[in-house]
Amino acid sequence: MFPVADLVEMHRRMLLIRGFEQRVAVLYRDGEVPGFVHLSIGQEAAAVGACWPLRPADVITSTHRGHGHCLAKGLDPLGMFAELMGRDQGTNRGRGGSMHIADPKLGIFGANGIVAAGLPIAVGAATAAQLRADGGVAVAFFGDGAPAQGAFHEALNLAAVWQLPVVFFCENNGYAEFSPASTQHAASLERRAAGYGIRHVAVDGNDVVATAAAMEDVVLAARAGSGPAVVEAATYRWHGHYEGDPQRYRSPEEVRDWEARDPLLAHEGRLREAGVADDEIKALESSVADELDGAVEAARRLSAPAPATLNDFVVRARPTRADPPPPPEDAPVFRTMDAIHAALEAELISDERVFVAGIDVAAGGNVFGLTRGLADQFGARVRDTPISETAIIGLGVGAALAGMRPVVELMYLDFLGVCFDQLLNQAAKLPFMTGGAAEMALTVRTQFGAGRSSGSQHSQSLEALLAHVPGLSVVMPSTPADTYGLLRAAIQDPNPVVFIENRLLYGMKGPQPPPDHIVPIGTSAVLRAGTDATVVSISRMVHEAVAAAERVDDEGISVEVIDLRTVAPLDVAPILDSVHKTGRLLIAHEAVVPFGIGAELAATVARDGFWDLDAPIERIGAAATPPPYAPDLERAWLPDRDDIADAIRRLVAV
Repeated sequence: MFPVADLVEMHRRMLLIRGFEQRVAVLYRDGEVPGFVHLSIGQEAAAVGACWPLRPADVITSTHRGHGHCLAKGLDPLGMFAELMGRDQGTNRGRGGSMHIADPKLGIFGANGIVAAGLPIAVGAATAAQLRADGGVAVAFFGDGAPAQGAFHEALNLAAVWQLPVVFFCENNGYAEFSPASTQHAASLERRAAGYGIRHVAVDGNDVVATAAAMEDVVLAARAGSGPAVVEAATYRWHGHYEGDPQRYRSPEEVRDWEARDPLLAHEGRLREAGVADDEIKALESSVADELDGAVEAARRLSAPAPATLNDFVVRARPTRADPPPPPEDAPVFRTMDAIHAALEAELISDERVFVAGIDVAAGGNVFGLTRGLADQFGARVRDTPISETAIIGLGVGAALAGMRPVVELMYLDFLGVCFDQLLNQAAKLPFMTGGAAEMALTVRTQFGAGRSSGSQHSQSLEALLAHVPGLSVVMPSTPADTYGLLRAAIQDPNPVVFIENRLLYGMKGPQPPPDHIVPIGTSAVLRAGTDATVVSISRMVHEAVAAAERVDDEGISVEVIDLRTVAPLDVAPILDSVHKTGRLLIAHEAVVPFGIGAELAATVARDGFWDLDAPIERIGAAATPPPYAPDLERAWLPDRDDIADAIRRLVAV
């Protein structure tokens, strides 16, 4: 089936992987590679065969045992050795290490330390290929333990619903960490694939030719639009789950039996049958060994990252913009919900890379009707997803890595818990872990808002949870004009942005800004000047703060009100300037008080503006309980203008 030259190249790639892993084992033993190392010795044929039919622009996502996949896709061994040694010239500038090697330029979207996390990301890459109609394919590598993860099921289901060009490639090595795969699953992978209507192909993963042939067929079908497939390759890892693993869970006899089925030895026999002389095989082995030995020595000579570069690659530089003037008072009036629709429409028109995805955002126009009509206007670029939050955020991550600008919707901020990994460990960290190579122009739209008896799972203000994650930007507008300007800025931003709307503000009216109105991320706004106290707030609570300031104004108390607009990054300078003038600070937010953004602001002002303070800093927020359902309890729980006004009075009385 394959010409001799291809058979020789397959052998070279397997030799490269085997030799790389053998050298890494020694380097790790000798302390030259820190951290964790998971080797794939014994699984070389699966990696080479799986990547054989892939084009340079095709995408792979990998696992914690990903060295072989990266090498099979064409990554340079020198850069990989340097990365494992923690060198600045490593593939990821020493920020990724063994479990996180990636090179988006080669379509390698990252090895991953989170089991099954790469599957939704591959779905996102495949979505980008489908939208571009460029014939691209994504391959998601995973182990036999991954089907126990929810991300596996969400990814397969979404891929099947959208008929995406993605191949889910299982390297079934018989063990999920220390546990035999037979003890981990009540159903086979074949039955699971059938449950989603996805083709399943079983292959001998120790036979590189059989694996490559199966993948050529599957990949060709995916490029032609046949939808996803699951390929299950039976293989075996010779080493433990990690280097240093005592391997008490399997017998030496079992290991020796699989070692006797060495994929390299089997392929050597095939080469001889094809007429390749032993001298040629030995020369190939020698050439690969020399290449790898040279790469190790070269990596040793490279330098470690300078401590001064610690903060590099966390956040990409955003466009420099001046804060636009507010819309004139005689401008047409529009609502916050109109602002969201208009901003999405403007970005969909101006940038073909933008698409919108989420639960009921297309046919239903979103649960609040915010996206109604966009699907009619933009077709497949506005698409409904299943109720699968991990898949939704993951497809956003993968599509952003592929150079798109996805806007994905998380229906309620409270649902953050079911998809947090894709924000915490993927979107926020991939730009850093790849040394700045990963694109991540991802916008996650979501909403919150207490005060309507929505209960404990639909009323939470969780912005501090997100703001605590380095790499994420968190935006919370309070007016229709700012909503329009900040949403457009978020979609254009090169960083992952979580855009949090308050649903109680959707019907709020305000002057409509001009179409080119864009508000820079990371700038606060002084809404009301004052001299006696400073009140800082965010989102809907800003309006309560303004109302409280107007109420105490009748009592002769002059209050300055600042709208943060962005929680991360914080714009602290205007707050310090205001406190320098007023000497008093109150922070009001809808979230519970302990560990909220008020604590961060208070600590910062206490450090940088201590000598300007004439009174202790006050914080106002919800009580430290889950949001209650009963209206009377909810009113007692949620702060309002009366609470803010009382706090202002206490401040100025000191």
